[in-house]
Amino acid sequence: MSTTGARPAKGELLELTVDSLAFGGAGVARLDGYVVFVADGIPGDRVRAVVQKSKRAYAEARAVEILEPSQDRLAAQASHPGAPWQVLPYERQLEAKQAQVEEALRRIGRLEGFELEPIRPAVARWRYRNKLEYSFGTDSGGRLVCGFHAPGRWEEIVEVSDCLLASEPANAARERVVQWCRAQGLIAYDRRTRNGLLRNLVVREGRRTSELQVRLVTAPGELDRAGLIEAAGPVAGLLWTQTASVAETTQEGETELLAGSDRLEEEIAGMRLRISSSAFFQTNTEMAERLYQLAIDYAQPAGTDRVYDLYCGIGTIGLLMAPRVAEVWGLELVEEAIADAIANARLNEVDNAHFFAGDVRLALRELVARAGRPDVLVVDPPRSGLSQKVVRRIIDAAPRRIVYVSCNPTTLAPNAAQLVEAGYALQRVRPVDMFPQTPHIEAVALLTRGA
Repeated sequence: MSTTGARPAKGELLELTVDSLAFGGAGVARLDGYVVFVADGIPGDRVRAVVQKSKRAYAEARAVEILEPSQDRLAAQASHPGAPWQVLPYERQLEAKQAQVEEALRRIGRLEGFELEPIRPAVARWRYRNKLEYSFGTDSGGRLVCGFHAPGRWEEIVEVSDCLLASEPANAARERVVQWCRAQGLIAYDRRTRNGLLRNLVVREGRRTSELQVRLVTAPGELDRAGLIEAAGPVAGLLWTQTASVAETTQEGETELLAGSDRLEEEIAGMRLRISSSAFFQTNTEMAERLYQLAIDYAQPAGTDRVYDLYCGIGTIGLLMAPRVAEVWGLELVEEAIADAIANARLNEVDNAHFFAGDVRLALRELVARAGRPDVLVVDPPRSGLSQKVVRRIIDAAPRRIVYVSCNPTTLAPNAAQLVEAGYALQRVRPVDMFPQTPHIEAVALLTRGA
């Protein structure tokens, strides 16, 4: 066992003291200045950790024993790996997320002069997710289990009985389907051998409508449709997706509607929404309302404004802003989401919002030529952020105000820096805690173009 010295080897056991938290949630420890990122460690912990990756500048390790717990460490409530920060007091979680947003903007983006507003805490700390994707596996006794991949041991599934991130009705729906699969003798798909049937179970909930949508994802094969319909019980929609992909994904394959509707109904800020199974929707409904309201507040919409909503998904932000502006133009790559956006505009009698399917990188210039330059541009990109070409297209579109909704401060920071270099000013940033008990951080930023 090593405590000091040269770069540690993979598999080596280390005794470390964690002194801070890194982006992504791992603890940070040091061996004579050499950085070791420690999964499952929090500041103040003295741990025994096994090295999983060893590189020239740093190592990645996982705590296998807590030798001396931090004075802040709490007993875990959830028995699965989906809530890695549950051992941190909630106030410490908020402090860490606030600090990480600031650090990213200042260190990665080298940005100064902006106002960092206090993080907006979550409404609920548990049972807040409206969507969960579970995986099937087999335990050491050969029994079918359904839950989450074990960190660092992808082939192992940690069984879930009561997921504390999901509501009781959503948990009950999952358990009904899992019990039926066991009774049918169905087995989990093995990606190495490509044998087996069951891959994933996706449970989605309309928090305001109490609707449940259940989607079973399998390898190609046979299934007792009538039996599954009966077992699923009172759900608003039951779907079956078959995919031949070896990758761990629920987005590919052919989907068949077995019962009910293929769209889940939800309400947000008084607006009725219909969401298809493949469309993105924020997984914390209550905090999505606050996130979108913050985006609207930053946008300062005026009655004569033309608004662009990029990566618009099912159109939620644009539709909420539409009554306050002259027109909204939404752009999104996923065609099913655009179909939802158009249907949601009709459902809510919004006639000044227009939605188009297209790659922002390629379609934004065409949109400007068709609709005219935007006054306000709202962008809500994936975790990878905006490519340099998309940033260039946004600069060319020349909106007066840009509202950037980010799920990753380490990509927000360089994107904001690129916009600042082009003449925009970063005015305000506010973190929003959408995902308590996890290290994930959302933030909204306002950039304005100088005169």
